[in-house]
Amino acid sequence: MKPILELRKINFSYHTPAGETRALSDITLALAPGEFASVVGPSGCGKSTLLSLIAGLIKPESGEILLNGSPLTENSSNIGYMLQHDHLFEWRSVYRNVLLGLEIRGKLDAASKKKASQMLEQYGLGQFANVRPSQLSGGMRQRAALIRTLILDPELLLLDEPFSALDYQTRLTVSDDIGQIIRRSGKTALLVTHDLSEAVSLADRVFVLSRRPATVSRIVQVTFPPKSNTPLQRRNAPEFKNYFNEIWKELNRHE
Repeated sequence: MKPILELRKINFSYHTPAGETRALSDITLALAPGEFASVVGPSGCGKSTLLSLIAGLIKPESGEILLNGSPLTENSSNIGYMLQHDHLFEWRSVYRNVLLGLEIRGKLDAASKKKASQMLEQYGLGQFANVRPSQLSGGMRQRAALIRTLILDPELLLLDEPFSALDYQTRLTVSDDIGQIIRRSGKTALLVTHDLSEAVSLADRVFVLSRRPATVSRIVQVTFPPKSNTPLQRRNAPEFKNYFNEIWKELNRHE
C-alpha cells in the first residue's frame, strides 16, 4: 500500500546568536492510509518540531517530506493540526467555532453548515451548539476542536499532546472518546505524546525517538485482539504491559 506520508532523511537545526542546536537527524518514517501512529521520546528531543515540519510551518534543512507521493507545500490543505490547547474563541458559539476553518477557506455554504450540525449531533455536542466555549467541560472543548478539524476533511491529522491540559480522569475518558472518533473517521493520524500509556492505547505503531538530535531509535508495532479495540480496553489487556515496558526500556536507554 502506498504511504500517505513519507519522511526521508529529515534534518533540522535551530539557529540562534549563541549557535546551532541540532534537533532532528536523519528522520525517516512512513504512514499508511488509515494508520494511527504515536511519537514518543525524551523531553526536548524535537517531537513537536517534527509535527511543525510535517505541517509545513517550518522547513527541513535537508531531506524530503512527501504527502501522497508529492512534495509537501506550506499551504497544503490536506493536513489538520490539533494543538495542546483547543483555541476556541469565546465570542463565538460552539457551532460558529466549528465553522471557523470553513469560513477562512471560503468553503462555508449550506451543505457545510448542515454537515457541522450533523457532526455536533453525532459526537454528542448538538445540544451545546449555541453556547459559549466557557460553558463546556475540558473534554467537550477538545471534542469541539476535533470536529472543527475534521469538518475540513483532512487526509492527515497531526495531534500535538491534545489531552495534556486535562486532569488525569478526564484525559483517560477524552483520549478514549477522541481515539474512537478518529478510528471511525478512517483518518490517518500522528500523535505526539509524552504519555507512554496513551501512545500504546491509541496507536498501531509507536515511533520512539532518541535524545536530541533525535533519530528514530525504534519502531514498535502494536497489536491487540479484536475484543480490545478501544483505548480503555487496550489498557486492561495483558499485552499492554509488555508494549509499555518495551518502550520504557528503549527510552531509558537514551536518558
